[in-house]
Amino acid sequence: MSDSTTPIIVGIAQIEQRTKDLHRAKEPIDLMLDALHAAAADTGNPSILGKVRSIRVSQGQWQYGNPARFLADEVGLNGVETGKTVFGGNGVQTTVNLSCLDIQQGNFDVIAMTGAECGYSQANARRSGQSLTWRELPGTPDWTIKFGIGVRDPLETNRGIGGASQMYAVIENAIRHDRGESIDEHRVNVSKLWSRFNDVAQHNPNAWIKHNVSAKEIRTEGANNRPIAFPYPKFMNANNNVDQGAALLLCSVSVARQLGIPESKWVYPWAGTDGHDTQTVSHRAKFTRAPGLRTVAERVLELTELNLGNIAHFDLYSCFPSAVQVAAKEIGLDLEQPLTVTGGLTFGGGPLNNYVMHAIARMVELLREQSDKIGMVTGNGGILTKHAHGIYSSTPPSKPFLHQDVQALIDTSGNRVTDAHPTEAVEVEGYTVLYDREAPIRGVAACLTVDGKRTWGYTTDRDLMHEMQTREFCGRNVRLDDEGVMNTVA
Repeated sequence: MSDSTTPIIVGIAQIEQRTKDLHRAKEPIDLMLDALHAAAADTGNPSILGKVRSIRVSQGQWQYGNPARFLADEVGLNGVETGKTVFGGNGVQTTVNLSCLDIQQGNFDVIAMTGAECGYSQANARRSGQSLTWRELPGTPDWTIKFGIGVRDPLETNRGIGGASQMYAVIENAIRHDRGESIDEHRVNVSKLWSRFNDVAQHNPNAWIKHNVSAKEIRTEGANNRPIAFPYPKFMNANNNVDQGAALLLCSVSVARQLGIPESKWVYPWAGTDGHDTQTVSHRAKFTRAPGLRTVAERVLELTELNLGNIAHFDLYSCFPSAVQVAAKEIGLDLEQPLTVTGGLTFGGGPLNNYVMHAIARMVELLREQSDKIGMVTGNGGILTKHAHGIYSSTPPSKPFLHQDVQALIDTSGNRVTDAHPTEAVEVEGYTVLYDREAPIRGVAACLTVDGKRTWGYTTDRDLMHEMQTREFCGRNVRLDDEGVMNTVA
């Protein structure tokens, strides 16, 4: 393995702002610029920023056309390749995978990655009736980093089914039914899982919520923890109301040596894998399983000749508790063991697609302190759909960085089709009840027909929505009218 092309992470940064003064608040592109400068300073030789030849930005809520071009101009870089991902929480890890290949193949010596969101400022603007004026930054990147576009089955669209908080809650209730737990038992168990994530956040200097939040507080609904989608109150949802940015600087070992960057700063990506499950939730064989995630995880361990016992630190993508539970089951991890290095998207902070950059930055911090340890980071886009995993260590790997797209290995044999108008009663597989700020407004249920197809039903009946939250609804038989309205079958 030649030092001239071995890819390493040498600079990291995490940026936050908490000002409520919207006239002083920076917009996302400014946080990205600050993060790039901070990551350069982190290497010990800020001149590395002048050697960047590709800037790759994680797509956000903002409407910038080519943010990487603006950043290059601000830093004083000419002829730099610009890139931007599509939407998806797997995008950062996928971009690291591709960037390591670029460095290893000699395409670029130094690559910068960055991203930022200002959901906290946006929320403050909404509450105060103010508007935010952000730059447009027109243009088209040289490279759009694509990794599968999430789609929806027409039946989902026609029935008003969709949205992460809704879909992950449907999966959560299916998990409870599979385990045979009561509603109260399950609520306690999930709140304990999430409280362990909060425990980690309290020791993460860059976490958004660093104070203690007990399991009881997490599961108890109230003014500061309103219900979102049964069984999830606010503290079980990704926290997008954060102003956070991050940056990574990757280069070859030879460049790091030339710049005098100390080896104590180096962290080696050993391997990465990518793959996806069915693009639409309706086609999944089973809501509580993700064969694509399992294959991505198994293969990244095989590439590095590691087993789970070799991994000291895990960061499972943690937008909602059901995502963590499914991932842990597929990978083979115990829910009682540490599963995050940040505190997750609720407590560490959930800057949408850029969360994984914060997870990698935190992982780098930990691995720099523990030279013989290995870390694993997972990314998740869509609804447990698009997967990207990476293995990291401050110890050099025994072979060059390895990457594989494992799509051809993923089992799709159990995929389902949808049926909009089943003529017989159907069985509820998973469900949720959605809330506005005052009350439940809509119950939705994923159902299986007698011949194994999937369909969706809904209700706005308050008595039925109450029943869905107080007694087990999975396994019940319901009939759907032509519009999908549910009626229970005795």
